[in-house]
Amino acid sequence: MHTIRNTLVVMDPQQSEEQILNRARMIASSTRSHLHLLVCDKRPDLSPHLEEVRGALEKEGFSVSAQRAWHHSLHQTVIAAQQAEGCGLVIKQHRPDNPLTKSILTPEDWKLLRYCPSPVLIVKTTAPWASGTILAAVDVGNSDIEHRVLHAGIVSHGHDVAKLSGGTLHMMSAHPYPMLSAPDPVFQRKESIEDFYREQCRTLQKEFGIDDERLHIEEGAADILIPQVARKLKAALTVIGNVARTGLAGAMIGNTAEMVLDSLESDVLVLKPDDIITHLEELAAPAQGPQEQATLSSWPYNHHNHRQ
Repeated sequence: MHTIRNTLVVMDPQQSEEQILNRARMIASSTRSHLHLLVCDKRPDLSPHLEEVRGALEKEGFSVSAQRAWHHSLHQTVIAAQQAEGCGLVIKQHRPDNPLTKSILTPEDWKLLRYCPSPVLIVKTTAPWASGTILAAVDVGNSDIEHRVLHAGIVSHGHDVAKLSGGTLHMMSAHPYPMLSAPDPVFQRKESIEDFYREQCRTLQKEFGIDDERLHIEEGAADILIPQVARKLKAALTVIGNVARTGLAGAMIGNTAEMVLDSLESDVLVLKPDDIITHLEELAAPAQGPQEQATLSSWPYNHHNHRQ
């Protein structure tokens, strides 16, 4: 988190902007990152207000640029701006979807989590991160190299946020129910499964200084347990990974990050494995063609533009 130098802030004209701007201020103050404000809309009448917000943040001492753009859909517009501006983080306020609509159409927030190459912070609450609980949710049952790297990234980001905000880092993992028919005896008893998962967490605990009191190993489905543990801990932020399944696989299996998005009562930071990020960047590249946009402040991204 502390290495972020350019942050994309997605502003929704239909939502109160104070909530997302407060998060943007906090992150920019902590990381000294540049803020690029984006309104995903075709209407030119929104530009004066966007310029007003940009000017106000600039007067507060932040490095800010602003843009109104539209590129086929909200998530495509966000990704096009993220790629063009080289943003290492996207911040967007959550917009709950109608259950009926969600059963027919994939929500835009879900699409953003699937296709955006950079980490995405979904803002859901006004609760301050300062001195709060930061929950890192990992699936240590998947121990291949790709998932180990992702797990380390999830806990590392949680550790950075906790350090920047003066919060406390907790880690959790959900394990499956015992199966007497499992070929491995470890997975035939609850106690042995829990011991296995705790052992898988040891390296991360040692590296990031997480004691056993702040490690939560729970039995059941991750999409149910993650919101429950976050609620119990009154987490201000939950950090989670997303394998970015798309197409039929995504529809049939589902992504945990997407499934917990509506039920979590904390902000949500979603990360992806490095190889998926590379693939998504390749997919996003052709989308960098002409698009309808209005740039209000054309500051090319440069670390010399940042607050020092």
